[in-house]
Formats: sequence, C-alpha cells, structure tokens
Amino acid sequence: MNFIDTHTHLYSNKFTNDRNDVINNAIQSGVLKMFLPNISSEYTNSMLELCKKFPENCFPMMGLHPCDVKIQSMEKELLHVEEMLQKEKFIAVGEIGLDLYWDKSTLDIQKESFRFQIELAKKYKLPIVIHVRDSFSEAIEIVEELNDENLSGVFHCFTGDNEQANRVIDLQNFFLGIGGVLTFKNSGLDKTISQIDIKHLLLETDAPYLTPSPYRGKRNESKYIVNIAEKLAEIKGISINEVGELTTKNARNLFKL
Repeated sequence: MNFIDTHTHLYSNKFTNDRNDVINNAIQSGVLKMFLPNISSEYTNSMLELCKKFPENCFPMMGLHPCDVKIQSMEKELLHVEEMLQKEKFIAVGEIGLDLYWDKSTLDIQKESFRFQIELAKKYKLPIVIHVRDSFSEAIEIVEELNDENLSGVFHCFTGDNEQANRVIDLQNFFLGIGGVLTFKNSGLDKTISQIDIKHLLLETDAPYLTPSPYRGKRNESKYIVNIAEKLAEIKGISINEVGELTTKNARNLFKL
C-alpha cells in the first residue's frame, strides 16, 4: 500500500522530540510522500530544512495562512511568499484561503491576501491549497471568479455537503481534501463522500491536528492516513489498496509529481 499525505505540518513544534521517528513511521506504514503547507515566514526555514533532510519524502509549499494575515505584517509576508517562489522549488501555493472561525474582523485583508496568492499560483503555474474554516461560501466565490485554465487546487479539510462538493468539482481542476473528520462518528461527511467519485478526492491528515478515530485526542501523525483510507475504502466498497492507488494518482496529477 502506497499513500500520499497531501497536507501535514511536520515542521510543527508538536514534533520537536520525535520528528524523524514520525516521518519514518509514516514511511513504514506506506505513506511514502508528505506535502508540507507553509503558514508564514516564521516557519519557512524549518519547513525547507526538513524537506532537504527527507528529499524523497517531504515536499514544501509556500503561502501565508489566513490566520496569520495581519494588517501590520501582510505586505511583508506576501513579499516573502513571492520572493521564495522565485528562489526555491515548491509543489503548491498554500496554505492560503479564509478563516472566519478565529477572527471575522480581518475578512477584507484575508480576501486581499487570498486573491494575491491565487494570482501568484497562476504566474508560477502551481496548484493552490485552500483553507476554508467557516468560510466556504466566501472562499469559493473568489475561486470561481478567478478560475481559468491556469488554476487548479484542493479544498483542504473538506467537511461540506453535496452541494458544496459539486461546486468544487464544477471548477474542473479542483479536488476535495479528505482527512480525519471522515472517521468521526457524527460528522455526516461519510454520507457526502459516498456520493462523490473517488477521482475527486485526496487524502490528508493535517497533522498534528484532526486526528482520526480511534486516536482522537492524541497528536495526529502522517501514518494515520491509513486509518482515513480504511474508512474511505469501507464507504466506497473497495479495497484499501485501490484507495491508495487512486488517491495517489490524483495527488500526482494535481501536484505534477
């Protein structure tokens, strides 16, 4: 079984004491590639160092997370994103998007940051990885407006309904990122995903967050992709090997590996 974790924050200080073990355990579990979304300039160096240490397994993205969009630092942070895209090789622009869970007052500058980074993704011909916590409608309106043949990406941590899923699929070159929420007993996501063709899905952990059952309450790790894949296999009535094969193909196509 081979899998790709398309969204994992392995450079987080939550892994300070056992980072190498976490990565090696994931590899031994069949999670051979792990994609690392950036948050802000504070994390860039540690993310890149980790990817250099595991060049066959860890791959970096570059972006400014919506929760780190601040009026006093946004211009400097976005300049950092653009400069890094010029200097280094990244597989995507991310993690970008909107977050109305923590702070609704910054919505206007979050939108400005999101639009700017979408245009960077088009310029550098990279997919986008979109954060949409409590902000799906606002975010997809922007993507629909700016969507063209040069834009592709994934709606990270998708937890929506069928109408929202089909709105993403209608964009043509976008996927749904499915993580630990799929395994939560009362999430309802299993009912939505049962209606969606697996060709539209990517697997992700969002480690160290959103740990799947039966490990909820513990730190999430990339090796738990296998638990998410098991649940998806159950929903789709196919083998876990097929889930690995199909979702890996989807990830390779989107991220051009």
